[in-house]
Amino acid sequence: MVLRRVERVLQRPDSLTIVSSLEVTWHRASHMITGVILLAVGVWGKLTLGTYISLIAENSTNAPYVLIGTGTTIVVFGLFGCFATCRGSPWMLKLYAMFLSLVFLAELVAGISGFVFRHEIKDTFLRTYTDAMQNYNGNDERSRAVDHVQRSLSCCGVQNYTNWSTSPYFLERGIPLSCCMNETDCNSQDLHNLTVAATKVNQKLIGMLLACCLSRFITANQYEMV
Repeated sequence: MVLRRVERVLQRPDSLTIVSSLEVTWHRASHMITGVILLAVGVWGKLTLGTYISLIAENSTNAPYVLIGTGTTIVVFGLFGCFATCRGSPWMLKLYAMFLSLVFLAELVAGISGFVFRHEIKDTFLRTYTDAMQNYNGNDERSRAVDHVQRSLSCCGVQNYTNWSTSPYFLERGIPLSCCMNETDCNSQDLHNLTVAATKVNQKLIGMLLACCLSRFITANQYEMV
């Protein structure tokens, strides 16, 4: 009996309208959340990734602003959709449906483009980063971006520190201090001569090997004495 009464209530036109309105409102809320996320990512990218973007981009990029604008637009249209639902306006709901279709197509095109051109994006990053290293002087914006990347990622060069060997800065002053793990105990001239650097490393390895051999020799003599 109870189930039948519930079914009868749900079959009423006003009940169906309420259920439909709730479903539409839920979809509006989900799209507004998506817009807020895109807006937050755009602001975060502008504040946090500005250094990386200025480094890898040959020209100034508007990617963070695009995300901020897209997120703001989605939030505004989400509010518009909620307003259209409350008003029960058919033309407003149709306009909102058209907007959702455009957003879906834009996201689909962006995803496919990112997948298809992923190798080109990687090659562009390597090329622009290498160019920034070759033109490094320690003072301009791109040079500071290189230092920031090397410090934050604890790296040196594109593949390794030898990438600096062909840069004019290295030939004149050696590696930048941002390559050093501990800048207080590191000299920019430490790797200026790669042969000398390799010799220093080999000397340490030989010293470690001799220390191990001496330790084994002393231990063996102690056992023989016992």
